[in-house]
Amino acid sequence: MLHRDVIDTELLPPGERFGMWLDLVARTAAPLRMRSAHADDFAARAEIIGLGPIQLVRYRYPSLDAVRTAKLARQTEVDYFLLALTTTGTGASGQAGRHSVVGPGEFTFYDGSRPHEVSHLGEDDGRASASSIVALIPYGALPLPPERLAPLLAGRMSGTEGVGALLAQYLVQLTGASEQYHAADADRLGAVGLDLISTLLGRHLVAEDEVPREVRRRALLSQVRGYIQRHLGDAALSPQRVADAHHVSVRTLHRLFESEATTVAAYVRDLRLDRCRRDLADPASAHRPIQAIAARWGFPDKAHFSRAFRAAYGTTPQAYRAEHGEQARIVNRTASTINSGPTY
Repeated sequence: MLHRDVIDTELLPPGERFGMWLDLVARTAAPLRMRSAHADDFAARAEIIGLGPIQLVRYRYPSLDAVRTAKLARQTEVDYFLLALTTTGTGASGQAGRHSVVGPGEFTFYDGSRPHEVSHLGEDDGRASASSIVALIPYGALPLPPERLAPLLAGRMSGTEGVGALLAQYLVQLTGASEQYHAADADRLGAVGLDLISTLLGRHLVAEDEVPREVRRRALLSQVRGYIQRHLGDAALSPQRVADAHHVSVRTLHRLFESEATTVAAYVRDLRLDRCRRDLADPASAHRPIQAIAARWGFPDKAHFSRAFRAAYGTTPQAYRAEHGEQARIVNRTASTINSGPTY
């Protein structure tokens, strides 16, 4: 699984928790001065995941106010940008003369080499905890120069539509289920995150052409794949519908998949067949008719599904289910025999 460092102040007595948190913040890439009305019992948690060039931190904490002074900014050895997604509570930020208030599902952007201020109020008028996910990005990792990004500082960006929604899903999924990913994939996952971040920032600058073409291509491909996976069960899903959903031409969509050694239609078909195959081998789905499984994943025509399944796996759906159902029964019988013996 991905390596993850966890800091949980609730492991300490209440009176020591805020001091622990201040020490943590002081050792981050962008240290802050901080104060909180909950300093006497600061129940907070941080989960830190390194992904090659970038770092993700999932935070939960009581309401707080923080400031990065000019002195702290000068003391930092490596300059970072910070992209913060508010997940609960209400945040307020200020940098370079701009101020904004962000709610759940919204991003704000900072330059860690400059002074800035941030407040985060938990829900229920501050009585509940606040939470956020922050991406720390070294200056050189983004394909856009720092001065070009200045108009975005302390601004608001949506995390509920377009590339912003895809990036928000990426951050929430990756930090919330890091055990599902392999450590060997960290660099590649970080590259995907950088592509999405670069594209989001470029679009909000209305300067997408400044983002390298390959970065934009990979970001669009990730967005298209996510859309297809969410709509696999729609039998009417087509290249035209996918293209329309992403405001590109069908020709552009087909070109996008050329470097993937597949086509849009083949990608959709292969995903659908894989979902059907997994359901057919799953004992929990043994009671479901084969045609119901096929229809669930976008194959309303029984004959077409059978032909496609045989072409992909060299057997019929019925035979595949029978073979894997028998394997599951053998495994279960063996497990039952092993577990039925005496325990010591």
